[in-house]
Amino acid sequence: MSGVLGLALYFRTAAARRVLSRPYTYPRRTFSSSPITLLCPSLASKAPRWVNPKPGQEDAAAEDESAESASESEDKPENENDNNSSSDSAPPPQDDGPPPANDSNPPPPSIAKQSVPEIYPQVLALPIARRPLFPGFYKAVVVRNPQVVSAIKEMMKRGQPYLGAFLLKDENADSDVITDVNAVHSVGVFAQITSVFAAAGGDGKEGEGLTAVLYPHRRIKITDLVKAPLPIGTDSTTGELLTPPSTPPPLAPIPEQTAFLHDHGISIVNIANLKTAPYSRDDQHIRAFMSEIVSVFKDIAQLNPLFRDQITNFSINQVAANVFDEPDKLADFAAAVSTGEVQELQDVLESLVVDDRLRKALLVLKKELINAQLQSKLSRDVDSKIAKRQREYYLMEQLKGIKKELGMETDGKDKLIEKFRERAAALAMPEPVKKVFEEEIAKLQSLEPAASEANVTRNYLDWLTQIPWGRHTPENYNISHAEKVLDEDHYGLSEVKSRILEFLAVGKLRGTVQGKIICLVGPPGVGKTSIGKSISRALGRQFFRFSVGGLTDVAEIKGHRRTYVGALPGKIIQALKRVETENPLVLIDEVDKIGRGINGDPASALLEMLDPEQNSGFLDHYMDVPVDLSRVLFVCTANNLDTIPAPLLDRMEVLEVSGYVSEEKAVIASRYLGPQAKDASGLGGADVELDKEAVDVLIKYYCRESGVRNLKKHIDKIYRKAALKLVKELGEETFPEPKEPELEAASAADSTSTTTSTQSVPSQEPPPNIPPPPSSSTQEKVKPITTHLRSPMPIPSDIHVRITPSNLKDYVGPPVYQKDRMYVHPPPPGVSTGLGYLGNGSGAVMPVEAMSMPGKGSLQLTGKLGEVIRESAQIGLSWVKSHAYDLGITTSANEQFLTDKDIHVHMPEGSIGKEGPSAGTAILTAFVSLFSGVKVCPDIAMTGEISLVGQVLPVGGLKEKILAAHRAGIKTIIAPSANRADIEENVPESVKTGIRFVYVENVNEVLHEVFKGTEVAERWKDTLPVF
Repeated sequence: MSGVLGLALYFRTAAARRVLSRPYTYPRRTFSSSPITLLCPSLASKAPRWVNPKPGQEDAAAEDESAESASESEDKPENENDNNSSSDSAPPPQDDGPPPANDSNPPPPSIAKQSVPEIYPQVLALPIARRPLFPGFYKAVVVRNPQVVSAIKEMMKRGQPYLGAFLLKDENADSDVITDVNAVHSVGVFAQITSVFAAAGGDGKEGEGLTAVLYPHRRIKITDLVKAPLPIGTDSTTGELLTPPSTPPPLAPIPEQTAFLHDHGISIVNIANLKTAPYSRDDQHIRAFMSEIVSVFKDIAQLNPLFRDQITNFSINQVAANVFDEPDKLADFAAAVSTGEVQELQDVLESLVVDDRLRKALLVLKKELINAQLQSKLSRDVDSKIAKRQREYYLMEQLKGIKKELGMETDGKDKLIEKFRERAAALAMPEPVKKVFEEEIAKLQSLEPAASEANVTRNYLDWLTQIPWGRHTPENYNISHAEKVLDEDHYGLSEVKSRILEFLAVGKLRGTVQGKIICLVGPPGVGKTSIGKSISRALGRQFFRFSVGGLTDVAEIKGHRRTYVGALPGKIIQALKRVETENPLVLIDEVDKIGRGINGDPASALLEMLDPEQNSGFLDHYMDVPVDLSRVLFVCTANNLDTIPAPLLDRMEVLEVSGYVSEEKAVIASRYLGPQAKDASGLGGADVELDKEAVDVLIKYYCRESGVRNLKKHIDKIYRKAALKLVKELGEETFPEPKEPELEAASAADSTSTTTSTQSVPSQEPPPNIPPPPSSSTQEKVKPITTHLRSPMPIPSDIHVRITPSNLKDYVGPPVYQKDRMYVHPPPPGVSTGLGYLGNGSGAVMPVEAMSMPGKGSLQLTGKLGEVIRESAQIGLSWVKSHAYDLGITTSANEQFLTDKDIHVHMPEGSIGKEGPSAGTAILTAFVSLFSGVKVCPDIAMTGEISLVGQVLPVGGLKEKILAAHRAGIKTIIAPSANRADIEENVPESVKTGIRFVYVENVNEVLHEVFKGTEVAERWKDTLPVF
């Protein structure tokens, strides 16, 4: 037992050193909690009598009770202090009653010490929550049930303060009565109520809560639930019976000492004492267990100061050696001071074999040691971090003080760092970005301001804190609002608007438009860029545009490395900084004209930025941190899809924006272009009007392109010319220039409105600590601000200007297009009419001329023709040669044809380049007309690609071609059958009015339609049948 005695001596010595070093006073606290700590025993005078006073001794009992009350009042401060510090205390050396407390005031000699009864078969059963009680350790419990409170008070008055305390099985339950014997553990403790007082918040009146300090004496077991409270007919507030209950006949005789308990609505149980099994202190296993428990006590005491204080407080009691010498009480002590699992503590209480009890207590104590080790490790880690930060803080403060004394204080850098931290605090940076930010801030703090690296780091932090991390613009998916915005900004384009509304409807249902990259494709001037702006306005997103036309440097997209001087992030990072939100609409203009040079392929760099699966972690070379671009709505524009790389095109959803017809252009001119040009020319309040007929002439003979950009230029020119004529005709009398004093007054007024005062610039700095001289010789003359806004001049109301087709030439010059088609009357044989699509997005009527001459059978092509159209001419000539006999050109199938003649094909307007396969049918028709000698009607135009066997294949640009044919007065258009749906769906009815469409599948049908009513056509019915 040397280890046990050594533990007691260790704690006593430590306590003595602490008492000698400084005084220690226990604080006074209200009794509101019940943690496991050790209490000093109460006075012996508090042990109530077991036997009720006899009738002849009532007066003596009253005197004894009054003496007890006086003793309790004298001892109350110490008892309250002890009870509040812990709920469990040290075991007494004997079971005769609660152990005596260290009190200087002895109890009155009239009170005799009463022993605790060994046999007490029937007791009040009090359920205990959260943890069981152990013999010899105080526990304070709060009782709220009025019936139980009343019973306890009567028990104290009668001198029978004994009850049974049993642990509830349900950890979350909290009750003062037992309605079911299975709701509690059968093994509990026989406890004595040493003191009672009002609970926290109560005043001790009837019906209030009560705090009772229990001192367990021994283990007991429930044998039978004699009485349970009535659940029905009882007032839950006062505990009074609403109706007199019918008293059942008793099943067994009621002990006289506890008979009064049956008058209360409480739980009463029959109990039996549990005895500890006999054991030998010299048993090897018991001694080993005790030594290990003592060792664990020492380890925990070194790690947990609170645990050490508890044991020390207990060890200074004179009876402490009793526990460490007795194995059964040592096991109870280990379980009482630990915070183990409830079931494990109950197992220790139920164990009657000392060997088993020590084993279970050691298990609980080992877990307590593991918990203490973990707490100690966490505490050390936190302390080390705090100490490191405190050390860094103190060193930085000392460094600042040293720099300040040496005159090296850099307040500018500190303010800059503070500004960066304020910016970062207002942003929701991801964790990787926060880590990089802290590293760069630490780097900037350690750098001198004059160092080149400091400037690089400062610029990087400036960009890093200006990216709108976590900032979004609220989106509006209202379809009616979107329709209103699109109609306000654009006229026509019904197909494009419908596609955009579909796009927004999907976004409304999904809650986001992420994962979509829109590409608007169409000729110049049709409003692709303005459509992007309208989408932005409809959604309520910020708008940013940048063009990649001719871009050859990858760094414009991905940014420069920070190692280069003047490095900057890419365009998309600059866009996020500009718009200050993470979900803008970014318009990438001219994506089909992106270049490729020695600095990489920008189109490949766009793949990562425009891929919805990758741009959530876009990595800019300059920022070098992942930036989420998945919330950005990208809209691209292009004039042609052929030059866009296939991988890039595959990531985009293409919306084709076709050109405007004449009627649409006229409405756009009257609604948008005219008023804008009028206001821009200073004629907003003047009576200057552009007639509708003049607009039609402009569209027909000056602006035939698909878009309206050229039309806008001409309208602007008309209003500028009108402004010039007004100023020239009315002269300076009507529009005089403001006089010089007025200019000076306006300048002074503008100066005072923009600046409060103008300070002079000193010619040189004065010497240090010497104020500058007040003489004006050291100052320059004040220069006034001369910039000011001129007010627009009013135009007289009697001025009227009309631009009509008759005087339109005076404003815009002669017409650009003289006539719509070259041949109005029937042309000679060998001439046909085709339909072409020009590079500016407009259509044109293009005649095809063929002529034969003596030669060697060669084919000559002129008119600035491209490779594809040359191949179409070769295909057409080969088909005519192979079908010369069927066409009636030769007399036999084996006769040689064109061996001594050359063929020349020309397409007029040689300065305009021509390319594409759509002229195939027109060239073949010209060859047949030339060799058969039959003229082609000029009112028939045709388009379509031909194959070598005579099939007619579909072509594009039908809307623009039909618009040109309509303008030229063409009455019949021959088109491929595969283009029927495109023509019927996309071409406006106003354009198709007056035109007959003939859809063909092979050249036989083309020839029969073109040469209908001629002799050769009758002969072809047999040789060139139409199926």
